[in-house]
Amino acid sequence: MKTWSDTRILKLFNIDLPILQAPMAGANNSVMAIAVAKAGGLGSIPCALYTADQIRNEVQKFRAETNKPLNLNFFCHKNPAPDSIREENWLKKLEAYYHEFGLDSKNGYTPSSRNPFDEKSCELVLELKPEVVSFHFGLPAKELVTKLKAAHIKIISSATTVDEARFLTENGCDAIIAQGFEAGGHRGIFQSLDINTQVGTMALVPQIADAVSIPVIASGGIADARGIVASFALGASAVQIGTAYLFCPESLISPVHRKALKSVKDNQTTLTNIFTGRPARAIENRLTKELGPMNILAPEFPLAGGPLSPLKAKTEPMGSGDFMSMWSGQAAHLAVELPAEELTKHLANEALKRMRMFD
Repeated sequence: MKTWSDTRILKLFNIDLPILQAPMAGANNSVMAIAVAKAGGLGSIPCALYTADQIRNEVQKFRAETNKPLNLNFFCHKNPAPDSIREENWLKKLEAYYHEFGLDSKNGYTPSSRNPFDEKSCELVLELKPEVVSFHFGLPAKELVTKLKAAHIKIISSATTVDEARFLTENGCDAIIAQGFEAGGHRGIFQSLDINTQVGTMALVPQIADAVSIPVIASGGIADARGIVASFALGASAVQIGTAYLFCPESLISPVHRKALKSVKDNQTTLTNIFTGRPARAIENRLTKELGPMNILAPEFPLAGGPLSPLKAKTEPMGSGDFMSMWSGQAAHLAVELPAEELTKHLANEALKRMRMFD
């Protein structure tokens, strides 16, 4: 029987299938992670939007259902210094929309927040002992990485360039997620915010595989078995899949987002900073078209999203995605609607069948 040509990730994480479910903050929790883990892949819980108690609760749910390995994901950004002028200008930019929907911009809004990985986060992870911790936007402080490695926790992080991959390798990562330009959600970019020089998956994966000695996990534009086979041919040891899992019943996305995903075309997503303040790939909507996907007025991550929350709350119940961050990669059209456990097995089986064709 045909087996995977590169088993380094399988051995590193002690999993059966080289498929990592992308941790998607707000879009999945332990339910999806459990399903993927039971199928043999690596299930992931996104922690950036959770409190410590919520993270504990999610991990407890996972451990109660399976003894398979678990990945906890954290962001590594630095919270920006207050900039009242920039925030006021952003609110003014949105004021016409507030008036359109009968909202008062002076009544305030719920500030956006994402919790970066810090000393308290590290203590929590050491308490919960996940097998893997993944990071986005680089790595945390060296002393925190050292503590995680001393506890024998595997560390992975996203690289969007070869230089970022080299940095991650030299600073403690056990494997690299090569995040191509096609990927949905936030870019893992951390050495520069210039999206014009970002690299596609097909060009990025082999160059990172050549540049580092640790395993590479391909990510971006992979939604079916063909993408998995191609990733292995390019030098990857595994794939990380996000958008395809958004179609699963375990996904937490709204009906509006789900409907948009079902009809989105390959050229209907865009990299935008207006929803959070950092570049992220989302389905185009009224806001990205009228304000421009990358707007210089948008406050730094994660502050841009707060002023949008009243507009989203007003329009989403009407069935509108005009003011929502509907994350999606460029290959959404290739996804199939299956439960997460079934999807994971289906992708792996189909990939192995296609690999046998090339024997």
